[in-house]
Amino acid sequence: MSGAAGRPIDVVCMGRAAVDLYGEQIGSRLEDMRSFARYLGGSPANTAVGVARLGLKPAMLTRVGDEHNGRFVRERLAAEGVDVRHVTTDPKRLTALVFLGIRDRETFPLVFYRENCADMGLAASDVDPALIASANALLLSGTHLSQPGTLEACRRAIALAHEARTRIVLDIDYRPVLWGLTSPGLGEQRYVASERVSAVLQTVVADCDLLVGTEEEIRIAGGSGDTLAALRRLRELSAATLVVKRGPMGCVVFEGAIPADIEAGLQGPGFPVEVFNILGAGDAFMAGFLRGWLEHAPLADCCAYANACGALVVSRHGCAPAMPSWTELSHFLAHGSPERALRRDAALEHLHRATTRLAHWPELAVFAFDHRVQLEELAGGAADAGPRIARFKALLAEGARRGAESARLAGSAAAFGAILDDRYGEETLPTLTGCGGWIARPVELPGSRPLAFEAGPELALALRAWPTEHVAKCLVIYHPDDPADLRQAQLGQLQALQLACVGTDRELLVEVIPPREMASAPDTLAHALDQIYAAGVRPDWWKLPPPDGALEWTLIDAAIERNDPHCRGVLLLGLEASEEALAASFATAAPHARCKGFAVGRSIFGEAAAAWFGGTMADDAVVADVAARYARLAALWRRARGGPGAAAFSPPLAAKDTA
Repeated sequence: MSGAAGRPIDVVCMGRAAVDLYGEQIGSRLEDMRSFARYLGGSPANTAVGVARLGLKPAMLTRVGDEHNGRFVRERLAAEGVDVRHVTTDPKRLTALVFLGIRDRETFPLVFYRENCADMGLAASDVDPALIASANALLLSGTHLSQPGTLEACRRAIALAHEARTRIVLDIDYRPVLWGLTSPGLGEQRYVASERVSAVLQTVVADCDLLVGTEEEIRIAGGSGDTLAALRRLRELSAATLVVKRGPMGCVVFEGAIPADIEAGLQGPGFPVEVFNILGAGDAFMAGFLRGWLEHAPLADCCAYANACGALVVSRHGCAPAMPSWTELSHFLAHGSPERALRRDAALEHLHRATTRLAHWPELAVFAFDHRVQLEELAGGAADAGPRIARFKALLAEGARRGAESARLAGSAAAFGAILDDRYGEETLPTLTGCGGWIARPVELPGSRPLAFEAGPELALALRAWPTEHVAKCLVIYHPDDPADLRQAQLGQLQALQLACVGTDRELLVEVIPPREMASAPDTLAHALDQIYAAGVRPDWWKLPPPDGALEWTLIDAAIERNDPHCRGVLLLGLEASEEALAASFATAAPHARCKGFAVGRSIFGEAAAAWFGGTMADDAVVADVAARYARLAALWRRARGGPGAAAFSPPLAAKDTA
């Protein structure tokens, strides 16, 4: 059966959607693991993420619980580009959990918590004919054939797929424990012979256009302990393309009759990489194969994509987060890797990290109020000034929120952002977190040169306690002509910071300000960026003083392009400039797509801070003043960019309009 071209969905992934809790202690028994990373999980959900990262348009058909984990699953799928309109919230069941670990290269313990879980509540009534008809393919997972209710849902989806000429794919995905064939503690066991399981699978394979499984899964589907005999039985039942996954040996594909020797099938060679974690590799294989198969690529290409995706995922921690992007996959296929342990290939890992970021920020209007020393000076430097500064920062946050709402209503396309410290903003940070904005926190010890961190040697532990969405912002006072020992000390600190950010799955913003006492030229910032890149530091963001003109911007653009074309971009800092001066710098920056907006602080709150700490401005006046100034800067940026809403900010908003 051939699917129709031009449909809005490439593949509907139907079945398991869960939370994976991955043990972080490698080489340990699951019993001894003490900390766990939370990832999206479940074979069809993993594959949905995989195909989305490879440039296809997937939709998920499943259920999640009406609780925090269910919202996590839905939000993570959506962030990855998966259509979640048919992810139903089940009011009575909890989202499934799986505990997983990496003991050694042969042992990967896992325990399923799926008793009456939400995705197994999927019913035939959840299957929308319009969804199936809108897709080029339907992907079924073997687990959802194991229970009467979900089997009925799968049969309805199959019938609708036939009516709509939607191609049907089966990932056998055999887990004996989920068919009730082992005790709950044997989740890692991959094969138990069962006539019942074979009989159920064989009622479905005749409907399939593509069937994928390991040799053990082919045996259970074919009802034979011999792989060739099982393949022949499947061929009797189905004209589907049969794909046998063989781990490091790659795969073998059969389109027609089954030959006398399995090696006579179409061979898809594997990749000689270190096996770090086999969990999720099969889901990546399926995503890669579908990337080619759904676009009618030659089967040899489908196999190459599939095996390469499996090789990349088998080398990493986690399943869904390990899925490669199309850019990363293409690079690996073209260039390979000098490392057998792919996770040690710094260039490949950076490419993975940079091309699988979840949030997209085409433009940002960031209010930076992470200032510490400056406010301490305004507060008189007294030991009891902390609560006053914390109170003032709460007012700034409220002003920022109101200003952002004014900007939104006026048509600004730039997203709201904030940079706030935890020295005085610890109680305010949670009010900004999880609200859809861009949030960063400083790590530098103010005024330090060479660079030092406020958390001292405990930097990585400090970052580990932050919400994942928080960006690590680091100001470094740096000049490319600094003495060699000073330059190396600062670069060493930036290297340590990048390692801590990578290790905690966190984005990094580096703010570079040349010291005022040293002369600067149009190429000073570009040379500084080159030196930082040469040290192996690749920030997600740069925060830079406004370049003086087109030449300086051209040099900065070129430095980023040759060192890291996947960099998020540049944010302009304010340096206490007036609105007129900022408008001029915005106009200079606007033609350069690399500039994503601004991150301005004292130009917004400086006057209010002096007045409030001096006792001449009330709380509500601070909020109104900050809101108005922030909204005006957002208007100036929009006007410079020339985008929608640019004219809506003229004349500037008055403070009384935003209070």
